[in-house]
Amino acid sequence: MFKIIRHTAIAISLVLTIPLIFWLLGCYWDPYTTTDLKLKLIFILMQTATNPWVILTHIMLNCCIFGCLYFNKTKITVQLFLILNIVIITGQPIKYFIKNKTQEPRPYIIWLKHKYGLNINKYYQLTNKERKITIANLIDHDQNVPSWLKQHWIKETSFAFPSGHTIFTNSWMFLIIYLLWPYRYYKTIIIVSVWSYIITLSRLLFGMHWIQDIIASIILSWILVTIAIILIDYFSLVKINR
Repeated sequence: MFKIIRHTAIAISLVLTIPLIFWLLGCYWDPYTTTDLKLKLIFILMQTATNPWVILTHIMLNCCIFGCLYFNKTKITVQLFLILNIVIITGQPIKYFIKNKTQEPRPYIIWLKHKYGLNINKYYQLTNKERKITIANLIDHDQNVPSWLKQHWIKETSFAFPSGHTIFTNSWMFLIIYLLWPYRYYKTIIIVSVWSYIITLSRLLFGMHWIQDIIASIILSWILVTIAIILIDYFSLVKINR
């Protein structure tokens, strides 16, 4: 078990530095600091893990892994494909289940409460469509919040804990590190890792999640991938001298 965990231990340690640095430095989120062009670029990148573009990203990452790995038997390819995708997809219903149980408001919702007097209890009793209308009416005339961020808030009106974006991107990162590192696909690993780090960071920058949301999501994605790795090793789908 230790040998299996070792493969992704360094990766999870590095990605956990993002929320930990925020916590240690006492950083706090302010929507009026999101007008910078760099943040707009980060937001655009974040769309790769947001519906509907996340579907294309999911397909591309599958192609990335199976384009790098070569299998003589179709059966092995199918088995590995099923394990990887079941693990990735499973993270999302788990996310919804936890969200509905914890019912933690997003940071931007708390900000709207203090800024415009939003009644959080009544807000979460509304339908999703009614929530969107409520948010739109509150922030419509606020010129200090970028329009692209307003639209993102209106789109995502659910609870905060945990982060689906973080679970998705980090799960793929851990899988790619485990599967491609032995084959020395270092450039691919670096690109996917940077992508995952930036999207994880974006969830804090845009008022979508709290620090504890990100930490829990990273750990959850790591657990899911560890299960996948155990199954991959058990069925000897990828035979590598590690």
